[in-house]
Amino acid sequence: MSVPRIKTIAITALILINAFFGAVIIIDTTADVSNERQAIENICALMRSNGIELSPDNVKINSSLRQMRTTRALESEEIIARALLDTVTITDQGIIYLYENPQRGTAEFYSAGDFEIRLNKGVVSNANGTLTTVEGVLRDMKLESSVLTVAMGQETETVIAVGAYRGANIFNCMIEFVFSEGSLETIRGRYVGGIEPTEDDTRISQVGTALLDFLAWSKREGVECTHIFGVEAGYQHRVAGSYGEGVITPAWLITTDKARYLIDGTTGDIWPVAQTA
Repeated sequence: MSVPRIKTIAITALILINAFFGAVIIIDTTADVSNERQAIENICALMRSNGIELSPDNVKINSSLRQMRTTRALESEEIIARALLDTVTITDQGIIYLYENPQRGTAEFYSAGDFEIRLNKGVVSNANGTLTTVEGVLRDMKLESSVLTVAMGQETETVIAVGAYRGANIFNCMIEFVFSEGSLETIRGRYVGGIEPTEDDTRISQVGTALLDFLAWSKREGVECTHIFGVEAGYQHRVAGSYGEGVITPAWLITTDKARYLIDGTTGDIWPVAQTA
C-alpha cells in the first residue's frame, strides 16, 4: 500500500475518532435518501468541528448517476455544424472531420469530442444579447447545457457553457462562444456524444464518502478553506481510445472559499478545477 494512501487512512481515522466516534454514517449505494440526508447532517457537523462551515442545504444529492460509455457520434457532429453553417461540404481527414461553407464558415471536429467552429462576420448577430444568442445556438445544435457565464475582454465577449447530460453537469466539458464586433466569431470546446449505458459494476462513491475523502485530503495536502458553499453531483468525461471511446463517470464538484475541486466518483482522486462561475 502506498504511503499517501496510508496517510489518508490514518488521517481519516483520526478525524472520525476525535470528532464523531462511531457516529458518522457512511451510506453505500443501496441506502435511501433519508438515511443519506442524515449522514450529510452528521458530516456537516464533522466539517464544522474541523473548522469548515457546510450547510446540508448546499449539498445536492443525485443518487441516480452511473458510469456511462461514450462513443464518437458523427451524426451529432453534423447536426452541430449544420445548425450554424447550413449546407456544408464534409471532408473526412481521419480523426478530424472538416465541415465547410465558404459563405458562413468552417467547423472542425476531433475524435475526443473537441471541436472548433469559425464563423464569417455577421453570420450570427448578438443583437438580442450574448446570453440569449448562445441559448438559441445551443438549442439549434441540440446540446444540453446548464451553466452560462460571461467574461469580458478588451475587444471580445466570451460566454462559457458547461455541458450536461439529463440535467447533471459534465464538469470538464465546456464550450466557449466568442463574440467580436457584434457577432459570434468562434465556438470551441468539447461536447460528449454517443452516451450509452454500461454494464460496468464499478462502485460509485456517495456524497458522504466524497466529503470525507475531501476532508482527509485537505488535511494531508495542507489545503486551507473555512467554508464550502456548494457540493454538486455531476459527471466528468474521460477519453479512453483514439476514436473518441471513453466514459462519463460520476463526480462531485466542491466549491470552497478558496477554490473549486473535483472528486472522481470511481477513483476518489481530487484536483482543483478552473473557475467557471
